[in-house]
Amino acid sequence: MQYKELEQALDVFALTDRTTLQEIKKRHKNLVRRHHPDAGDQPDAEKMKMINAAYRVLMQYCEKYRFSFSREEFYRQNPEARLRDQFGDDFMWGKEK
Repeated sequence: MQYKELEQALDVFALTDRTTLQEIKKRHKNLVRRHHPDAGDQPDAEKMKMINAAYRVLMQYCEKYRFSFSREEFYRQNPEARLRDQFGDDFMWGKEK
C-alpha cells in the first residue's frame, strides 16, 4: 500500500487524518446505504466499487496499525484525564479537605 492510496480512501469516505475505527465503519455503512445498486437512495454501482475498494484499504491499514499505549498518547486521546490527574486532589477542583 502507498500513502496516496490511503489518502484517496480517506477522500472517498470524507474523513480527516484523525479518525476512529468506529467512525470508518459508520461512514461505510452510511455510504453503502446511500449508493448500493439494489437498495440505495442514490444507486450507483461504480460508486459502490470505489467505496468497497476504499474500505478495504482503510481496513488493511487499521489491521496493521500499531497502537500506542504510552502515557503521552493516553493524554492526547483523553485530555480531561490529564486535568483530573494533575488537579484531582486539589480542594479547589472539588476534592474535600
